[in-house]
Amino acid sequence: MRQAKRRIWAGVICEQVVYNLPDKARNIKDSQPQKPRFDSEEERQEHLLGISRRVHYRNFQANFGPTSLYYTLTFDVEHEIHDFIDARRIRNNFIKALKRAYPNAVIFCYMGRGKSTHRIHFHMVSEGIPEETIRKKWKYGTICRVSYLREHNYFEGVDRGQDYSGLANYLFDHWTQEQGGHRWYQTKNAKKPEAEPAKEVKVRGGYTKDRPPKAPKGYTLVDITATKYGCIHYIYVALPVKRKYTRRKNRSPDRFD
Repeated sequence: MRQAKRRIWAGVICEQVVYNLPDKARNIKDSQPQKPRFDSEEERQEHLLGISRRVHYRNFQANFGPTSLYYTLTFDVEHEIHDFIDARRIRNNFIKALKRAYPNAVIFCYMGRGKSTHRIHFHMVSEGIPEETIRKKWKYGTICRVSYLREHNYFEGVDRGQDYSGLANYLFDHWTQEQGGHRWYQTKNAKKPEAEPAKEVKVRGGYTKDRPPKAPKGYTLVDITATKYGCIHYIYVALPVKRKYTRRKNRSPDRFD
């Protein structure tokens, strides 16, 4: 069995994708995983959802870091809305107002309903917009929280640095059939992940879940996802930089005779 590997860089994340190659494949650089055959429409939708989730995660990692802000926008009684057509209009107008003030800002937005209140609200993540401007421009209700993304994210006690997979998946899952359209909105100037050309794997026995590719220098393996269609995704994150502290020598106090 022949395999190909390609690397995708997104912020502090490096994703190495390994997939099977057809025996007759020649142009390895432009090769893609074989198209899977589905037993049902449910399987097909599940596969497409996995692709969308990975695309969102890569885009999120490529654009945001500890200088980015995460905030939740709610509507008060006076401005309350009941459908996502109105919500989409308000979202677009609000983002336009932010972009007029800061044209180079990058913004991702997600719509949803509260589990208990069933009221529509927005979650947003932005880079390049100060908190004061966000609070000034939002005139439809309350901003529940405004916080910077963490520099250190811990998963099961392990420091995975600026890996925002938890937040990215939480926001991705806010979409419902009622909303229609795309799962998230991102401004056109958002950075794209950098994908390297595929290379044929030259490792005896190939790569498996138990035998991952070597981590790039300064990176550590944090996650492995294998699909039942012969594609394995290995996620590596740049190790947090450890600050060096210099220990000061104990000095005796000056003596005065």
